Amino acid sequence: MKNKKKSEVGARALGRNIRVSATKIRRIVDQIRGCSYGKAPVLPEFMPYKTCYLISQLILSAAANANTNFGLNKSDLFISEAQVENSTYLKRFRPRAQGRGYPIKKPICKVIIKPNSNFVGEIGR
Repeated sequence: MKNKKKSEVGARALGRNIRVSATKIRRIVDQIRGCSYGKAPVLPEFMPYKTCYLISQLILSAAANANTNFGLNKSDLFISEAQVENSTYLKRFRPRAQGRGYPIKKPICKVIIKPNSNFVGEIGR
């Protein structure tokens, strides 16, 4: 029963509570979706965004999970699914005039990366 549940879930890497807005991370994730494992960790290194390091670490973690838990060869992997979801907000207050408080919402997001060995990537990538 336990092995059946593991095969349904598949290999994945999950990054929770990343303190960046989802639109900023989607810029990076859209570039790596459908890429091979050899190309996917290298692409974020040449992008000028601060979350590129986190995304490349998630790619490496997803490949290690696929290799360790399912015995998949890393060289055969593709990034079959990459999702970025909005999460809650980190709520802060800024002091304003006459003793009032102004709410500040700092966005938090969640990233899910799933590698697959039999995924056919886009043509031209």
